[in-house]
Amino acid sequence: MKVDITRFDNGAKLVWQETGGLAIVTIKRPEVKNAMTPEMWKALADIARSIEKNPKIKTVILRGEGSQFTVGSDIKAFHQMSLEEANDAFVTMEEAITAFEYIRIPTIAAINGPAMGAGLELALACDIRVGTPNALMGIPIGKLGITISQRFSQRLVHVIGPSRTKDLIFTGRAFAGQEAYDVGMLNYLVAEEEWESFTLNLGQTVAHASRQSLRAAKEAVARCVPYTEVAFGHSGYPQYIDPIDFPEGVAAFVEKRQPMFKG
Repeated sequence: MKVDITRFDNGAKLVWQETGGLAIVTIKRPEVKNAMTPEMWKALADIARSIEKNPKIKTVILRGEGSQFTVGSDIKAFHQMSLEEANDAFVTMEEAITAFEYIRIPTIAAINGPAMGAGLELALACDIRVGTPNALMGIPIGKLGITISQRFSQRLVHVIGPSRTKDLIFTGRAFAGQEAYDVGMLNYLVAEEEWESFTLNLGQTVAHASRQSLRAAKEAVARCVPYTEVAFGHSGYPQYIDPIDFPEGVAAFVEKRQPMFKG
């Protein structure tokens, strides 16, 4: 087994294991529910591009350390940023999610806990999602003064439809494992004690197929996606934050209080 580890100053790690045509990428920052800094997002994008170029890899499993997938971007990291720096950080995040979305081989998200915000988007960028009853999937951006982009909403609408997407965003609630499975966010719902072995077996099953067949099948399905912008690229990135309410949303998050929005 080949193992590559990217380490960060905050103690976080991104671990990439390669074995038998299978790549397993693990986000390791469990003390803060695997929250991602801009540096971690950038490194994750680099890993995705390296996997794409590796002819030996047929399938990718993306998971988080411990009892969580990832809660998305580290909101506390935005507290010391200017609005421009914060928006740039969101662009870096979207580039990483898109890099995983564009990998031309099958990708599997293994979810045993929160997959929130950008963490949910990262999971939706994968082809297959395996979860447990502990999975929690939501995008509570309204509480932070974040303005959801069309690309974010497109992924959600494609999987759960426009009405459920609006419910999820407007209310800020999250779908737990069974509900996430019922609405189509999860392809498989398995018991926690079987989750790791099930996901590994699924990855190995897919990896037994011809790599060229897998690539061709993924591209064929992508061409059927109604929003070709996501399937084949897009132009530019939007403004991700509300310049009036975002600073208050972040401050309220850090101070553990309800935000007092002006917008």
